[in-house]
Amino acid sequence: MTRVSVELVPRTPEALMADVQTVRDILPQVSTLNVPDLIRFDLRSYDAASLIVKQTPFEVIAHVRATDIAPGAPLPGADRSELTSILVVAGDPPPAGSDRVVYPNTSAQIIERYRREAPHLKVYAVFDPYRRAPYQELENIARKRDAGACGFFTQPLFDIPMLEYCMDWLRDDTVFWGISPVLGDKSRRYWERMNHVIFPRDYDGTLEGNITFARRMLGIVNQKNDNAYLMPLKVDLASYLGALGDIITE
Repeated sequence: MTRVSVELVPRTPEALMADVQTVRDILPQVSTLNVPDLIRFDLRSYDAASLIVKQTPFEVIAHVRATDIAPGAPLPGADRSELTSILVVAGDPPPAGSDRVVYPNTSAQIIERYRREAPHLKVYAVFDPYRRAPYQELENIARKRDAGACGFFTQPLFDIPMLEYCMDWLRDDTVFWGISPVLGDKSRRYWERMNHVIFPRDYDGTLEGNITFARRMLGIVNQKNDNAYLMPLKVDLASYLGALGDIITE
């Protein structure tokens, strides 16, 4: 396996750094983290990334929401010399009734701006195999690639045949394949409603089932000499990562 990243949610600086230390303790072989930008928290992803990089040896990939960037406004994180990579995401719309201002940018437009205005940064983009027809997503991937994306982070996948299809579609790209536990019916319904995920009929929503699937997926990624990222949502971070540590090599 070339690289594995762990996604850490920046709830507060203190909680974030505690999670960073857990990753260092449990997976010392991992050198990459990625940090989402979630509007329900005050800590922005690029500030969180700077905090981590200044205190640890990790490379941190900060997520940037395309719809947050006003025309002509400075690009988030572009002035941070300590940052080396960002991931441009479209950005979910704010909750109904929110007064948060968003802008009609596409990810490709913001990727192109980063490549032009901050060429020192590696810019990754998102691949989502579930939200629309594959031909539409692959057309969008082509636009992001043409805009200057150096690779892709996928939405988490939950089906080995889907993983194999996607690996074939993106066989010439640098890809971090997403792995996330989905525990119980409530979480499953959320992924089905919000991300249009179609789970296989025999999907095991227990913690043990999710760990088994993650190990299987990591094994396939490893065989392909590809990359992966772990999104350990709603699980004990140390226990989940510890159950996967022996299969992760860099």
